[in-house]
Amino acid sequence: MASEEGGESDLSQDPASVREQLERILASPQFHAPERGRRFLQYIVEETLEGHSERLKAYMIAQVVFGRDASFDAQNDPVVRIEAGRIRRALERYYLVCGSNDPIRITIPKGGYATQFSSGENTSIASQVAASQDHENLQSQTGQQGPTTYRHLLLPIGVPALFGAMAILALIRPLESYLSPPQATRTPVASTPTNRIRITVDPLVALDGTVQTANFAKGLGDQLIAKLMEVQNLVVLTPGRSGAVTSGPHFNLQGSALVESTIVHLHIRLIDGADGVVVWANQYDRDLSGQTILDVEDDIAVQIAMEISKFGKLGDAGP
Repeated sequence: MASEEGGESDLSQDPASVREQLERILASPQFHAPERGRRFLQYIVEETLEGHSERLKAYMIAQVVFGRDASFDAQNDPVVRIEAGRIRRALERYYLVCGSNDPIRITIPKGGYATQFSSGENTSIASQVAASQDHENLQSQTGQQGPTTYRHLLLPIGVPALFGAMAILALIRPLESYLSPPQATRTPVASTPTNRIRITVDPLVALDGTVQTANFAKGLGDQLIAKLMEVQNLVVLTPGRSGAVTSGPHFNLQGSALVESTIVHLHIRLIDGADGVVVWANQYDRDLSGQTILDVEDDIAVQIAMEISKFGKLGDAGP
């Protein structure tokens, strides 16, 4: 793969066989990927088979697979890059757990989104043949009787000499500890909670009071907690524990959600716990058509966590 969004693929494989392998992967319970990840894999495989690898750019994939509009910016919205990494790991796990004997191996080399196809069977057979030949050579060498060589004569002498040298070194090391002046040991600075930002994720408000919106708000809140816990120098607190904060910066993440037909409207704001000032706010609108609720929640949570991690106050408040 020469560039981040372009690349080359081995098209020597029969397209029909590649498509059969793709269906085998998607049908396997050992292929752990959400629905949008499966659509992503199908799209890039088909584009590669059709010879359109040059079209596999983040901008095009975001519109075709993830339903983004023409204003999509890959720098501010890493959804394609994140999903590519997730599918790479899912493919590696599949071939490690149950697909090692599959006839075709589908991979997504890092640096781009075009797939590569290789013969997994030939690779495994070649490895087995090489291992078998090495084992036979080793057996033939150990079983062969020949004239006595210098190695056979030195072996009984070399082993005792080695143990003797180790014993001498064991005696020298304690003497060095007595003769050399003591050195002060450096105690590593522990990462304490006082060095990090505290943020409380308050329950999101369902504006229309429907069960659908309430479930979406609850699921998004759980996803926000999970994603924010991955941000360095950030401590995530449950809502009931915010009063226990005695030192260090503290923020509250609040928001409201509204589901109208297939459109989700979300308002998020970050509030300084010291004075109640709104230091950051944003609005997110998503179309649920063709996507699962879990995919939308995960996508929005990733984008919010990324924006908060780059936010000025949080970025400058580290140790």
